[in-house]
Amino acid sequence: MSEEPDISIKLSHDEALVLSEFFFRFEDTDVFTLVHNAEFVALSRISGQLDTSLVEMFLPNYSELLQAARERVAGDYEGLAPGVTHVEVRGRHGIWHTDGSLEPYVQ
Repeated sequence: MSEEPDISIKLSHDEALVLSEFFFRFEDTDVFTLVHNAEFVALSRISGQLDTSLVEMFLPNYSELLQAARERVAGDYEGLAPGVTHVEVRGRHGIWHTDGSLEPYVQ
């Protein structure tokens, strides 16, 4: 992992309980679907905390930083993890392609 300081995320007990069930369901079924508004609210709370804790998204080399972080976090995980797809998706700064490259949005 990188040598950056750890980031702490704070959840209420209820949010943790809701997310625990969400992650159990995902791990059990490989289906990443929200079934209750509480799951969205709890995930949004995490997202908000991350957005206020990270500066990388504003840096010009964001895609390279993200790709390096993904490689460090995934480590030696082999194959596709549950829910990982080869479909191109919209990201914060552009379209992520199946090879992990980012096609930036045109300004």
